Amino acid sequence: MVRFFMAALAVVFVFGQGAAVAADQPDLIFKKSTVFKWLTPNDKLATYGLDDPEVEGVACHFTVPERGGFKGWIGVAEEVSDISLACRQIGPIKFKAKFEQGEDVFRQRRSLFFKKMQIVRGCDIKRNVLVYMVYSDRIIEGSPKNSTSSVPIMPWGGQGDVAKCGDWVEK
Repeated sequence: MVRFFMAALAVVFVFGQGAAVAADQPDLIFKKSTVFKWLTPNDKLATYGLDDPEVEGVACHFTVPERGGFKGWIGVAEEVSDISLACRQIGPIKFKAKFEQGEDVFRQRRSLFFKKMQIVRGCDIKRNVLVYMVYSDRIIEGSPKNSTSSVPIMPWGGQGDVAKCGDWVEK
């Protein structure tokens, strides 16, 4: 049993600490301590930014709790599912490829095994609005905690024509 656990632990560290699925690794904006620990790292809230890899002109920022303590220090603590999300238009919107409703924009591991955070994208065709949702799940039981952000597609600068997200949704 110990050998199995050690082998599983080695696989997790060899294959990464929760690499992104679609987007590059997010940029750390800042961290703030929330719980002081004497000899180990503090619990923190960390705010990250990332660009949508398939929709140019949209950026998302999310804040996640990061556990400190001994388990957080060695990377085996299970993180809670409290994640906030805000996405905004930061330039002219250009779609790079068609996408499915609920397609992954970013995915990250939130525990040693089985739990992950996901940011997904959809299109409200009627209102021409991109909709982003962040949530966490597990193989057995996910969490209903989530956050949603919407990005109305608006003209940018002198640009008169506006892209229609419905033209880029795979049906």
